[in-house]
Amino acid sequence: MSRFSRGSGILLHPTSIPSEYGIGDLGENLIKFLELLKDNAQKYWQILPIGPTGYGDSPYQSLSSFAGNPLLISIDDLIAQNLISSSNLNEKFNTRYINFAKVKKFKFKILKEASRNFDYSNPNFQAFKKTNNDWLSGYSTYMALKEAHSELPWYLWDSKYRDPVSSSVSKFQNEFSFKIDFHDFTQYIFYEQWSKIKMYTKNHGISIIGDLPIFVAHDSADVWLNQSLYFLNSDRTLKYQAGVPPDYFSSTGQLWGNPLYNWEFEYVKIYDFWLSRIKNSLNLVDILRLDHFRGFDAYWCVPGKDQNAINGTWKKGPGRDFFHHINDKLGDLPFIAEDLGFITESVKELRDDFQFPGMKILHYAFSDTQDSKNEFLPHNYSPNCVVYIGTHDNDTTIGWWGNQSEEIKNHVLNYSNSTQNDIISIFLELASSSKAAISIFTLQDIMRLDTTHRMNLPGTSEGNWQWRFKFEDLNLDYMAQLKQLTIENKRS
Repeated sequence: MSRFSRGSGILLHPTSIPSEYGIGDLGENLIKFLELLKDNAQKYWQILPIGPTGYGDSPYQSLSSFAGNPLLISIDDLIAQNLISSSNLNEKFNTRYINFAKVKKFKFKILKEASRNFDYSNPNFQAFKKTNNDWLSGYSTYMALKEAHSELPWYLWDSKYRDPVSSSVSKFQNEFSFKIDFHDFTQYIFYEQWSKIKMYTKNHGISIIGDLPIFVAHDSADVWLNQSLYFLNSDRTLKYQAGVPPDYFSSTGQLWGNPLYNWEFEYVKIYDFWLSRIKNSLNLVDILRLDHFRGFDAYWCVPGKDQNAINGTWKKGPGRDFFHHINDKLGDLPFIAEDLGFITESVKELRDDFQFPGMKILHYAFSDTQDSKNEFLPHNYSPNCVVYIGTHDNDTTIGWWGNQSEEIKNHVLNYSNSTQNDIISIFLELASSSKAAISIFTLQDIMRLDTTHRMNLPGTSEGNWQWRFKFEDLNLDYMAQLKQLTIENKRS
């Protein structure tokens, strides 16, 4: 049995939606995409974290666990609300890939114009501020201070501002309240626009699968406001940092640069922080993918000054106590465990004790042509799992297929009892017909796109998260094929 209903869906981050403004947004084209899901019998839409991005423009290095990304705000909706004039939009750039620097400059100019035309006495805005004050005030202050320090990380600010409860921060809040108000405004607009998207999905039977990273970014409002929860040095640099040991993606491991939680001494405060994160996230999405789930059992602890992840050590995570506490406070939780990488029996036991579905990746199923017990092979699935051909961290399947040996290609063809050489159709059939409760496919794979359309290459910090599609490039026959498989395999 699975805690989620049998269904199929597509993984596509909102930034990849077509728009005239250089980046996908929460406007009509997103509704058009969701209509495409509905019309083709898809029940799930999976996204990446939707917070404001920091280092490397990565959604996994967000400036806040609670805020929404202002770059996703629909400019057309601002025009419809008469907050900006279309005559002032001389610059439009429907580029294939996102130029984040250009988009930020352009969009924040527009958002600041909109904020000047906004009525801050609006009762809905005032209610939003009151409801979200536990995170909004600190976040907006942090963003205003970050802007005042030329976007430097908070631990490099003037020392008098590094403590969020200092008199200097209070003085800044009083003197520059209008700068703080601007960030309150962007969050109000983001949440208003997202609520319309959420209502659409609810009314059309589509569940949103969100993504909750286990770690937060060093340069974030989360850490600035709660410094005692993390292993930091007295100068606020990292005492220890997160990563993973050498693996499939990197021979030197992956060094993420996130601060590590001080679980042993601050678990009560950390649990409260997580409760707030989860509650806020579940107001925005229906299901949460717990990124790096194995870190709740044990995490890779790397010295803060190291330049790679080789010399880390495994440290015990909060384990069952954490999830019992969350369950006691919030009830049965709609979590998917991202249980990829170096997974031990204790990680599997933690996942299974709480009946969280794990993830299965077809790219990983055929590496050993002799291993029929490979857990990623579809005949080994239980219903309580989610199957992907590949995720945002993998190469596109066309790219992956081109790099496989003839031995592995023959293994795939033999396993699938197929004579065709259309790897996408083969994998769509394998995933859709499997026992897995949910099957999720990247839009790049549905569109048969090559490596140049990859979303992310783990272990690298440049050139990621930039991919976008255009509706005119989307072959509707491919969507019809997905619909047919979805219906045939009782996933509609």
